[in-house]
Amino acid sequence: MKAIRVISLLAVLLTAAPSHAEETPGCVVPAYLLATENALPKVGDAIRTRKRLEVLVVGSGSSALPGADGASMSYPARTEAALREALSGVNVSVKTDLRPKKTAAEAAQNFGQIIDKLPADQKPDLVIWQTGTVDAIRAIDPDDFRAALDTGVEALQKAGTDVLLMNLQYNPRMETMLSVGPYNDTIRVVAQQYEVPVFDRFSIMRHWNDVGDFDLFGSVHGYGMAKRVHDCIGRSLAALIVEASRINPAELRIQR
Repeated sequence: MKAIRVISLLAVLLTAAPSHAEETPGCVVPAYLLATENALPKVGDAIRTRKRLEVLVVGSGSSALPGADGASMSYPARTEAALREALSGVNVSVKTDLRPKKTAAEAAQNFGQIIDKLPADQKPDLVIWQTGTVDAIRAIDPDDFRAALDTGVEALQKAGTDVLLMNLQYNPRMETMLSVGPYNDTIRVVAQQYEVPVFDRFSIMRHWNDVGDFDLFGSVHGYGMAKRVHDCIGRSLAALIVEASRINPAELRIQR
């Protein structure tokens, strides 16, 4: 019964009633949440040499939005738009491979084979793996979650792509119903081990809630707020990708 309640909560996680700040959301993220010591060398090389960047988002239901404009308003599409704006002269494509209700172990099955089978011009330079929510809902043993992340990241790196891990989304109510800490901690540990960046979606969304940019605790739901949150996530994610690519966008504009 608890799992059903949590799933229902997560289904409307990004549609909570907005505070006054929704009219002028800042989307401001503290610098330390978008800084990373781990680079994305293949992304940087693709931008510099090919002027083309292929990104694949492997995610769950929280990577999508419903409705006729859901695909264009979800954070993968907003990430693509933000990257295109930042990376002058670079052809950016962000595709999705959504695996709703799949644990990390289930989602990671055949990662390497799937990428190996893609035509050369469609192979991603970067895979963004959004994970952890379903494992937390199902109370998967953190050690098993760790093993699944190891398997998935190793397979992706062996297939020749950069990897960026994204952790759980944040909601004040979710914290009272799920033990999310062990999963976020495990993602950070694995990221350190494999030297890949982490997009700390959980802390970023908690910051927006705490400063009043978005009221994620509200009991009345609105699709407009969901779109604004996804837009902010997309812009923040693009900023982290550019940071980790070690590319100076200003230099790209000068080169044109």
